[in-house]
Amino acid sequence: MQDPQPSETSTRPAGAAHPRPDPDPAAAARAATDTAAAPAKTAAVYPRPAAPKHARRRRLLVTPKAKLPRLHRRPPGAPAGIEYHELVQAPGAGAAQITCTDYAPDRWEVQQVADMAAFLAVHRPDWSAVRWIHVEGLGDNDTIRALAEKYQLHPLAIEDVLDGQHRPKVDDYPGSGDLPGRLFVVARRVILRDDDLNAEQVNFFLGRHTLLSFQSSACPAIETVRRRLESPHSRLRQNDASFLLYAILDTIVDGMYPILEDSSQHLEEAEEAAIDQSEPLTLHSIHRIKRGLILLRRVAWPMRELISDLQRERHECLSEVAQTYFRDVYDHCVQIIDLIETYREIASDVADMHMSMLSNRTNEIMKVLTIIGTIFIPLTFLAGVYGMNMHIPENHWEYSYAVFWSVCLSIAGYMLWRFRRGGWF
Repeated sequence: MQDPQPSETSTRPAGAAHPRPDPDPAAAARAATDTAAAPAKTAAVYPRPAAPKHARRRRLLVTPKAKLPRLHRRPPGAPAGIEYHELVQAPGAGAAQITCTDYAPDRWEVQQVADMAAFLAVHRPDWSAVRWIHVEGLGDNDTIRALAEKYQLHPLAIEDVLDGQHRPKVDDYPGSGDLPGRLFVVARRVILRDDDLNAEQVNFFLGRHTLLSFQSSACPAIETVRRRLESPHSRLRQNDASFLLYAILDTIVDGMYPILEDSSQHLEEAEEAAIDQSEPLTLHSIHRIKRGLILLRRVAWPMRELISDLQRERHECLSEVAQTYFRDVYDHCVQIIDLIETYREIASDVADMHMSMLSNRTNEIMKVLTIIGTIFIPLTFLAGVYGMNMHIPENHWEYSYAVFWSVCLSIAGYMLWRFRRGGWF
């Protein structure tokens, strides 16, 4: 698959009422590939065909819920960074899955690493222009230590990788002497797992000819980019490791479009429910949508700053071609942020409309009760007067009962006429 051409500005309008993301064809194709590689739970967030109204209302119950962010920090006063000797394998920790991809314009090769020591003992092949090592699973400290010692990763960067709660950022660790310079990049992706919307950290160490990536769980964007390397005509095969970093970040950013599409559909369903019935369920579903949009915003804003830094800052590991293509990713981030802010405003408007509909229904009920109470006030007065246990001359008249009802009905009829004429109902 060919990579998208660089663009100075985004060509996808955000729209007005309920705007829908409209990614470019290349991004849409990559998103479709991600869908095929994603787990079954993740596939639930992709666009669905229109459903009957009662089915749409039932789906409001399963609106994805975003978890609140939690920080897991080291104890106060602990030294900064994690040294190599501190990376000790914990009992019962699972082994990480390591995939190494070597490629050049005319050749590529993928291998699953089972013996880390034997793998690191062999240098990158002479024909390989780029080596990409992807580690899936951060509980295998032996693997992380072996890679850290081989590629001389900085202790502060190792700590950030294992922490997993950092904002997207880029740190420059310049080389000195025999220590090669590296660019440490922290990105975040949004995933849907068990109806919960989560943000997960993805880490990269960029060198001149090497890219190391660390992920705690499977990432569809990684597999998507790896499949693109199979094509000998792919622009990835013609460029360096920084262009590979661009391709992965671009796929991660584009992965937010299907979730925004799903949020837009849920907003439409909530709006219809608020207008039609003002169900109590609507406010709960709107709250979950707003929390999901907040999580997306917490990811999209720092990602825009990260892409901006990669686009503007010069580094020995970043090629000019990759920095040119980062403009396209920056445009995507800007559009995603615009959509998030628009959807947040729409969600607030729907919540306000829901409360207004409930208030209007309450006012209608109170109006009916007020009319009934107002009509019965004079009738209650008459019934109280002539129902007293005392001598009343009119009670001995043979037509008093009929006159009493005639007066009561006349009063009730006159009040109804006045209320109707006054526009009460």
